[in-house]
Amino acid sequence: MKLYLASPLGFSEAGRYFYTNTMIPAIAQLGYSIIDPWALANQTAIDAIQAMQPSQERIDRWRALNFQIGANNAAAIHSSRILVAVLDGVDVDSGTAAEIGFACSLSKPIFGYRGDFRLSADNEGGIVNLQVEYFIRQSGGTICSDLNSLVHALAQHYAHYQGAN
Repeated sequence: MKLYLASPLGFSEAGRYFYTNTMIPAIAQLGYSIIDPWALANQTAIDAIQAMQPSQERIDRWRALNFQIGANNAAAIHSSRILVAVLDGVDVDSGTAAEIGFACSLSKPIFGYRGDFRLSADNEGGIVNLQVEYFIRQSGGTICSDLNSLVHALAQHYAHYQGAN
């Protein structure tokens, strides 16, 4: 079963380490085929653009690459069965929030992971932004506060899905 892993963790060295060495292996051991949008991005193209001097050509190349990355991620979400979203941060990453809304519109179950203990909700009735939380819960998913809980919820979902097919 394909699982799309929406996350801002690829932006930082510490985040990439946790994402690659802890989170992905913990989910993969359940039997999911993980679609990693960070691996879909063309790092060679990114590096080439970053090496360019500031110019209109650099801006144009970023715009073209940004569109390509967005289209690739949308296609990957379409092809997935489930979406897992990392919700850490003072506020949920805007790209991750967009992926959550898109997956909900496609009727994909969404499971959130928030290992960050800082307060992030609109009020004491929520965990994260109310709209993000709504889409997750409306999809039939849940929000987990630690990796073990997420793995358990995903294992249950996998077993239920396998039993239904």
